[in-house]
Amino acid sequence: MSSSHAVRSPSALAGLTLGALGVVYGDIGTSPLYALKEVFHGGHVATTPDNILGVLSLLFWTLTIVVSLKYVLLILRADNNGEGGLIAMLALATNAVNDKPRLRRGLLLVGLFGTAIFFGDAVITPAMTVLGAVEGIDVYEPQLHDAILPLTLIVMVGLFSVQRFGTGGIGKAFGPVMLAWFASLALLGLPHILENPHVLAAVNPLYAVRFCLEYRWVAFVALGAVVLVVTGGEALYADLGHFGKQPIRIAWYGVVMPALVLNYFGQGAMLLDNPRGVENPFFLLAPSWAEIPLFLLATAAAIVASQALITAAFSVTKQAIQLGILPRLRILHTSVRDTGQIYVPFVNWGLFVLVLVAVVFFGSSTKLAGAYGVAVTIDMTITTVMTFFVIRYGWRYPLALCIGATGVFFLIDVTFLASNLLKIMAGGWFPLLIGIGMFTLMLTWKQGRRQLSAKLREDAIELGAFLEAVFINPPTRVPGTAVFLSAEKGTTPNALLHNLKHNKVLHEQNIFVTVKHHEVPWIGFDKRCEVEALGHSCWLVALHFGFKNEPDVPEALELLKKHGVQLEEMETSYFLSRDIVIPTIGSGMALWREKLFASMHRNAAAAADFLHLPTNRIVELGSKVEI
Repeated sequence: MSSSHAVRSPSALAGLTLGALGVVYGDIGTSPLYALKEVFHGGHVATTPDNILGVLSLLFWTLTIVVSLKYVLLILRADNNGEGGLIAMLALATNAVNDKPRLRRGLLLVGLFGTAIFFGDAVITPAMTVLGAVEGIDVYEPQLHDAILPLTLIVMVGLFSVQRFGTGGIGKAFGPVMLAWFASLALLGLPHILENPHVLAAVNPLYAVRFCLEYRWVAFVALGAVVLVVTGGEALYADLGHFGKQPIRIAWYGVVMPALVLNYFGQGAMLLDNPRGVENPFFLLAPSWAEIPLFLLATAAAIVASQALITAAFSVTKQAIQLGILPRLRILHTSVRDTGQIYVPFVNWGLFVLVLVAVVFFGSSTKLAGAYGVAVTIDMTITTVMTFFVIRYGWRYPLALCIGATGVFFLIDVTFLASNLLKIMAGGWFPLLIGIGMFTLMLTWKQGRRQLSAKLREDAIELGAFLEAVFINPPTRVPGTAVFLSAEKGTTPNALLHNLKHNKVLHEQNIFVTVKHHEVPWIGFDKRCEVEALGHSCWLVALHFGFKNEPDVPEALELLKKHGVQLEEMETSYFLSRDIVIPTIGSGMALWREKLFASMHRNAAAAADFLHLPTNRIVELGSKVEI
């Protein structure tokens, strides 16, 4: 049963809510470090009382509309068998329009780009949050300004180095750390609000409207910084499968939103009294005795926010591999109990290098702010578009209701996106470059696999007819079971052809297995295995996995016992065909993309590891395929 639908005891609910505080809200919870500062930092918006109230009103209503209404109330309802995130939404949306091939193809491309741009966000978030926290040194000890970059780099080295040990131990500390952080946010803001309660007038949306009407262009530009208050909103939906709707909603309405509002309004109240505090309003909220503890807690919270994005990058990569949009990578499981705890070395060190480049190249959270909003607003807009197609074609709601439910959010998302696109030259190009690079890799891999499959089908021999011909004059049968892995169900694997040609024997039992990955998160054991008897102790088997299932072939083949097929573990050999792709000039992709696909195919992790095949019982036979 999915965590979204399970009935929970109060203690289990409290535990999940605490966990959600740590994992789901790390990113959005650290936005007070820099969000309000960045709105005023460009110098375009003067720190007058009316402007401060207008900006606070914008922040408050952005949080309310984008997070409380869009994500917490609407988007969390669009779960894919209890799972959330852009890949789950992509699967829901494309399945909803299965009968409209052109629309499905368009949605697939949009969803792929959203998934690709997420990796840009996974680079910017650690750089932005840790830099924003470490810059607190500048407020308390300006003479230590030159230590900001080295300290940030040391934190990054430590953070990425511990990933290989797993996030289980670190994860247990996330909730309490973030609970302390949100309590601190509220306690820092409250005294300043009590000193200057006039700041609460900013709850009135007229202040936001007046600010936008008075400043127009400047207000539009300022929206690029205002959106920083909702960075991390996507995490609410992405982590739906881990915690479920109820804990995420309780944590938001009960802890996160009140703490964020109190802190932002506290910063605003302080600025009403001391407009010069705009250099770093967050750290200036603290009394002198709390400076060092706050600096340490802010750094810890920034590490939690970064960790959540790194973990999400591992999960998204694994799901993308199983959906066939990225090549196989080495995936290590860091927990024997929780299959979700994984470590992907290539992604970890790739992110590490890009984060270091971002920190060194941009050098401050203010310069990174230009890069930050672009990735976030693109994903927010794509999620809204996907939601429309899910509720219109998947849930069959009336068109007017669907436009009403998503239209307002779409206009807001597009406005934020347009404002952030103004920042492309000021750093927005960085996550876009990463996203376009990932999108090119994903599209090349997906199209290359389609070309490779078409070529293999073109040259394939139908399995049933081939076996009939073989058994007219059967070869020598040897004891044991041969499992032949084949990409296409019902075609003769190259490994079988090579085995008969060179070894001139056939095993006592032969099982022809095709592994199918589906656009649903989970497929249970009751639907895992399809078996068709071919005669002569040969069986055709299809194994079905969701994109969050672990594709463990030997475990799945245990299910054959109820179909009368007995497998002795030590007498079973696995035969794989390893295709070597040869790019050619022709009707396929551009030659450079074919060469890129061939390189990705050659360097992909071994299928045997991905499918959990026992290493001491694998036979690999290669063949060349021209595409």
